[in-house]
Amino acid sequence: MAFSRPKKRSYSEDELYEYAVGALARRMRTVAELKRLFRARVEDAESEYGQTLIELVIRRLKDRGYLNDSQYAAYFSSLRRDNQKFGRRRVVTDLKIKGVHGDVIEKAVDAAFEGVSEEQQAREYLRRKRMVKPKDQKATARIFRRLARAGFGTKTIFTILKSWDVDEDTLNSLESEIA
Repeated sequence: MAFSRPKKRSYSEDELYEYAVGALARRMRTVAELKRLFRARVEDAESEYGQTLIELVIRRLKDRGYLNDSQYAAYFSSLRRDNQKFGRRRVVTDLKIKGVHGDVIEKAVDAAFEGVSEEQQAREYLRRKRMVKPKDQKATARIFRRLARAGFGTKTIFTILKSWDVDEDTLNSLESEIA
């Protein structure tokens, strides 16, 4: 079943604020995500009035402590690290997609991954995904790509593959794939 787009209409500041509080009650959001929601709902979002209305509501939410990209980034980073066992690069990419500012991302991810061994994190990711030592070149390439998508560096990936006694030819072919 396809979902229809929300109807655009005129909102007062209080109505838009109530809508935003409800959206934030369902899950944490970044400023950019909330602005996207507003633009999809507010009839004249592109006009000066619409933009001012959206900025007023965003300011009000920030003042009340309901909207904070720094807290969001810190919470999101620790969740992705602990629950999904993703690497640093994946967390950074996901936060950029969510519209968090680069400086905020850097601080949050540095704090979340401080003292975390990337190799140990990658091994936990493999264990979580029930991936075992590869039997052939195709399985090795699959594990390599999976770890790369999960945000781990090539140095870490090659360290793990070498510990599994993957032959040099396979490693060389994977290394050429990167370049």
